[in-house]
Amino acid sequence: MSKQLEKIKALVAKREQARLGGGEKAIEKQHARGKYTARERIDMLLDEGSFEEFDMFKLHRCTNFGMEKKQFLGDGVVAGSGTIDGRLVYIFAQDFTVNGGSLSETMAEKICKVMDMGMKMGAPVIGINDSGGARIQEGINALAGYAEIFERNILASGVIPQISGIFGPCAGGAVYSPALTDFTLMMENTSYMFLTGPKVVKTVTGEDVDQEHLGGASVHATKSGVTHFTASTEEEALEMIKTLLSYIPSNNMEETPRKECDDPIDRKEDSLNEILPDDPNKAYDMYKVISAITDNGEFFEVQPKFAKNIIVGFARFNGQSVGIVANQPSCYAGVLDVNASRKGARFVRFCDAFNIPIVSLVDVPGFLPGTGQEYNAVILHGAQLLYAYGEATVPKVTITLRKSYGGSHIVMGCKQLRTDLNYAWPNAEIAVMGASGAVAVLCAKEAKAKKDAGEDARAFLAEKEEEYSELFANPYQAAKYGYIDDVIEPRNTRFRICRALAQLATKRDNLPAKKHGNIPM
Repeated sequence: MSKQLEKIKALVAKREQARLGGGEKAIEKQHARGKYTARERIDMLLDEGSFEEFDMFKLHRCTNFGMEKKQFLGDGVVAGSGTIDGRLVYIFAQDFTVNGGSLSETMAEKICKVMDMGMKMGAPVIGINDSGGARIQEGINALAGYAEIFERNILASGVIPQISGIFGPCAGGAVYSPALTDFTLMMENTSYMFLTGPKVVKTVTGEDVDQEHLGGASVHATKSGVTHFTASTEEEALEMIKTLLSYIPSNNMEETPRKECDDPIDRKEDSLNEILPDDPNKAYDMYKVISAITDNGEFFEVQPKFAKNIIVGFARFNGQSVGIVANQPSCYAGVLDVNASRKGARFVRFCDAFNIPIVSLVDVPGFLPGTGQEYNAVILHGAQLLYAYGEATVPKVTITLRKSYGGSHIVMGCKQLRTDLNYAWPNAEIAVMGASGAVAVLCAKEAKAKKDAGEDARAFLAEKEEEYSELFANPYQAAKYGYIDDVIEPRNTRFRICRALAQLATKRDNLPAKKHGNIPM
């Protein structure tokens, strides 16, 4: 055998060794936990045969605490590029079979390399997290590695989409990278995220809590809002990432992806003409409205288990990807609160960063009152939603279905926040507050005087409520001033949105020159 062939044979052997990560026993343990390996996850996510790996032969440089004896080719992360549905992406997947996936200086260098490449090429970066945290044996070098990653997350924000999959442990400083990315997905029962673990919590606060209840997928999906999606299997999780990418462009300079549409844009949905209850205080399901107007009824929801009084997610109109923000009357009457405001604000800002038009479906009676909300800064969080809508320069279309009261009317994409087209259904009520509340304020003295005089104060108030309703329990007062561009028949909502988006395709809007705004936080 020639020397060249010997070297090629050695190369093939090295590649086979690198692909084994921490070895066959470690892989068996990973499978026994019900988890796939880093390479298996990459293979399932990317188009077949498209993965190009970087730094397969990189080794860590640590010699402390016997680490020189724990060398594995590629160290604890698999990184490179590939395609999803033919579109370029960059990816890294932490390898738990190598030193528990703990982050070393060289691992950070590998991750930073793919992030830098993603920025240069204008392609999304996907990170799959499955790590025991910073490699303790490396001390400050591991911490510096995390900081290098975080800085790139910050610089890439709003330039390329960043998606984090939490497929195992993610604790301590490691949680900040997913928190800085656009979307986070967690695995049910096998992943967790927290800054300090159960033992530290017990020592410092005396609380007894396990990993699942401290930072499991259910906690972050329902209580904290840290994660946007959860999945019960890794196959499901990877399919969700593919679906998410299908709605968003590869970078902030591209237009949104378009898809062939076989759903007529002028399809009338007669059910919408009767979907609103006669009693304005009764609930209905906003999901039925969304499925009635989007292409083929499809809707990819973001944070479906968090702040259910507001709905956000992606859909298509005539094949064009859009972001939908909608109040949900069947949950807390659709009121806005701290969590709904920040959920909506972050989604609106993502859509604006990546040229995704925003369609708002409004039925909001106000902000949730109470000390709990005020103490938790509902003012600031409501202002975040207001700021997000006001700053957004993408095409914006707002449909007011029923109630739109007070400050909540303003923050849900009103005309004065530079929304391009504002439509309303005939039942829309656009006012400072509802009739009973308004009359209680406006006619309090007169009602008291009538009561003191022995007259029927209730009949008087009922008459004034009817008067107020005639004036404001319709969209025509707002339309009179041009705050509503048109009052539309509910069944034509899909057609009007499709036509509005076509009209706004060439929209150009600019912000004043500045370094950046100071969003209320």
